[in-house]
Amino acid sequence: MRNVWLIAKRELGVYLRTPAGYLITAGLLLLDGLAFNVFGVGSSPKLSSAVLQDYLYFAFGLTSVAAILISMRLIAEERQTGTLTLLFTSPVKEHEIILAKFGSALVFVTVMNLLTIYIPLLIFVNGKVSIGHIAAGYLGLTLQAATVLAIGVFGSAISWNQLMAGVVTALIVALLVLLWMVARVTEPPLNKIISYLALFQGHFQSFQRGILRVSDLIFYASIIFFALLASTRVLQSQRWR
Repeated sequence: MRNVWLIAKRELGVYLRTPAGYLITAGLLLLDGLAFNVFGVGSSPKLSSAVLQDYLYFAFGLTSVAAILISMRLIAEERQTGTLTLLFTSPVKEHEIILAKFGSALVFVTVMNLLTIYIPLLIFVNGKVSIGHIAAGYLGLTLQAATVLAIGVFGSAISWNQLMAGVVTALIVALLVLLWMVARVTEPPLNKIISYLALFQGHFQSFQRGILRVSDLIFYASIIFFALLASTRVLQSQRWR
């Protein structure tokens, strides 16, 4: 675990020393605020729970984009700068590299999400909503961010530059989000399997409504596990080329 901590600490330092981390954070705060005011509150009266659900709908997409931007550099940048070779020649195992990269990115995205917590709390100015609903929504956002980051680590591991990593990750995430559309034109029982894999329609909507389901937690944990496992296998194959 010492190696994981050392790499993760270095990665977190990169986010704090470079403008990219601050720009992504500022962009997320700005766009989340705009989404809340324009689409959440809007110009017509609505229930407080509906305001929160509309805000979480757009926060889902914005958080996913932020996670893609953060994850695209994790492995691909090391390859571009030549520092990946140094990691391969050091006494660090592949799974330690992957866990450190993923963990540091998850900590950074989680802090970003927590900085936006004041936005749904503004509902209490003129309305009332359950704290549990807000907590469930932000748990869903954190799980979604973790899932996108895990996919992003894989995309970054198989890509030769950051742009390619971002495109690959975005395509995979977009496919998983839009699978519900594929399920609508697919015959049963295959449509149930496809709809189960849909990130938003299949699993985030329950968090959006303030509902916690064990099946959703298992789904997100499974995607994260298999994405990180695949990333580890990719690094292992590249190390011995």
